[in-house]
Amino acid sequence: MGQVIGIDLGTTHSAAAVVQGSVPVLVPNAMGEVLTPSVVGVTTRGEVVVGRAAQEIAATAPDRCRSLFKREMGQRTEHRIGDLRLTPQMLSSLVLRALRADAEAFLGDRVSGAVITVPAYFNDAQRQATKDAAELAGLTVERILNEPTAAALAYGLHADADRRRLLVFDLGGGTFDVSVVDCEDGILEVLASAGEALLGGEDFTRNLMARVLASRQQSLPELEARRPVLAAKLRYRFELAKRQLSVTPEAHVPMPDLDAAEWSPEGAVTVTEAGLREANAALLARLAPTTWAALRDAHLSPDDIDHVLLVGGASRMTAVGEFVAALFGREPAGEIDADTVVARGAAVQAALVAGNRAVRDLVATDVMPHTLGTEVCKDFAGEIKGGYFLPIIDRNTTIPVSRVVELATTHDGQTEMSVEIYQGEARCVQENLHLGTLVVSDLQPRPRGHEGVRLRYTYDLNGILEVDAELLSTGRQHRLVLQERPGKLTDVELRRALHAMQALKVDPRDADQNRYLLAKGRRLFSEVAGVHRHRLDELLTQFERALVAREHDAAEALRAELQLFLSLLEGDGTSASRDGAA
Repeated sequence: MGQVIGIDLGTTHSAAAVVQGSVPVLVPNAMGEVLTPSVVGVTTRGEVVVGRAAQEIAATAPDRCRSLFKREMGQRTEHRIGDLRLTPQMLSSLVLRALRADAEAFLGDRVSGAVITVPAYFNDAQRQATKDAAELAGLTVERILNEPTAAALAYGLHADADRRRLLVFDLGGGTFDVSVVDCEDGILEVLASAGEALLGGEDFTRNLMARVLASRQQSLPELEARRPVLAAKLRYRFELAKRQLSVTPEAHVPMPDLDAAEWSPEGAVTVTEAGLREANAALLARLAPTTWAALRDAHLSPDDIDHVLLVGGASRMTAVGEFVAALFGREPAGEIDADTVVARGAAVQAALVAGNRAVRDLVATDVMPHTLGTEVCKDFAGEIKGGYFLPIIDRNTTIPVSRVVELATTHDGQTEMSVEIYQGEARCVQENLHLGTLVVSDLQPRPRGHEGVRLRYTYDLNGILEVDAELLSTGRQHRLVLQERPGKLTDVELRRALHAMQALKVDPRDADQNRYLLAKGRRLFSEVAGVHRHRLDELLTQFERALVAREHDAAEALRAELQLFLSLLEGDGTSASRDGAA
C-alpha cells in the first residue's frame, strides 16, 4: 500500500508532513530543513536538482533554473532549461518527487499517496494541473485541499471545544487567500473563501527592488533583459533584506556597479520598512477587498471573528500584521508557525483519509472556490441573444453538493441542445472559464420552450464535476464527467510527459547538500575578492577532490568547514521561509 502524507506545494517553498501519534510532524529534507524551495535547476552536466541547490543556480545561471511555476499551473506553457523543455506540471512534479523521497527516507516506508494543498482561489484548470503533477511524481492524490482549510485543520486539531470563528489570512509567496471558518466540537466548517491567484511575497520583493533601482535611474525589466545574472544575484539580496525588515526597521543590501562586467562591490543601500510599505502601497491596498469579500460571503463582520490566523511567509511583514490588527481590533493568533501550518494541516487531512484514530473526531467541510453554471439565452422583444451565464452552484457553497435546474429550447423544432459548462463570476460567459460541453440529442421537435432538459450539477470533495441532463419528455439520460478539463493533460500528453520524466537525470538525494554548497560557493566566488576569494577557491577545490576520491571522512570535515566559511562571507540570512523573503 504505502503511506499517505500531507504536502504544501507552495509557490516559493514547499513542505511535507505526517501525523505521528496525534501530532503533525514536518518531514526534513536531505539538508535537515523542513522547507524546500520550489525551484528546479539543471547543472552543467544536465542533472536536475531541486531546492536549495537549484536556488543557488538561479543566482548564477538563471537560464538553467525555474521558479514561481506554480503561478502557471493550468496554462499550456513550456520552459526551456538547458537542453530540457519542461511544463509547469513537470516542474511541480519534480518538487513533489523530491518531497516524496524525503518522506520515504524519514518514514522508512514507501509513500504512495498524498493530500496536496492549493490556494483556495485556484480555478478548475489549476487544480487539475496539480493532480497531473502528482501523477507524474508517482503519487495518488487522496484529496486536493484548500490551503486556508488546511491551516484551520492544524489549528483545530488541539483547539478547545468552545465555538470559535476563525479568519485564515494566507499571504504566501505567490497567492493570497482569505477563508472564514467556524469551529465547534471538532467540526470545522468553511463558511466562505476569497482570494487572488497572483498576489504574494514575490511581488513585494520585486517592487522593493524596482524602487531602489529607479532611485539610481535604472529599470528592473531592462536590467533583467540586459544583465540577467546580475539581476538574479541582486534579487536574492533583496529577498534577504525584505525578510530582515520583518524584525528590524532597516536592512542593508550590497549594491554592485550596475555597469561593470562582473559583480563589482560598490557599497550598500539601506532599505527601510517604511520604504517597503511605500513601494508596495498598491499591493497592500489589495488586501482589504479580498478580506471584506470573504466576510461578506460568510455574512459576518470583523467583530464576529474570534481569532485571525496568519499563514504564509509574507504575512510576517509588519505592514500586513498591522493591517490585520487594525481591521479586527486585535493581534492575530500566533500559536502555529505561519510557514508550516498548511503542511501540518495537510498531514491532518491525510491522517483522516487513512483512518488514523488520533484525528477521527475531527471533521472538516470545504466550499466551492468559484461559481459553476451554464450558458443561456435571453429574449429581448423576440430577439434571442446568447452568451449569458446562469449560476447553478454558487461560490462558497459547502461541498459535496448537487443542484438542479430546468432549461428549455430556444428555437422551434429544435432537436439538439449544447450545454456549455462554465466556471466564474461574470455575467457574460466569455469572461468565465469554459470547462466543457454536454451535447443533448434526441429532443422532440416542438415549439420553443415546450421541450427541455433537467440539468444536474454534482461537485465532489475531489473537485470532480458531473453534469447530468434528463430529457423532460422522454426521461432519457445524458452524462458528462468533467475530468478532461482545461489544464488537464490528455492521456497522450501524460504518457509523453511520463516518458520525458523517466529520461531525466535527477541528482541523488544524498548529494543535495554537497550540490548546494558547491553552487553557493561558485556564486560567492564571483562576489568576493582578495584573500576571501583565494581561501574560498582553496576550500572548494579540497572539497571537490574529497568527493571525487570518495573520502567520506575528509569530505564530511571539509563540508562543515566550507559551510561555516560561506556563512561568514554572506552573513546570517540563510534561513528560509515559505514565502521565501518575508
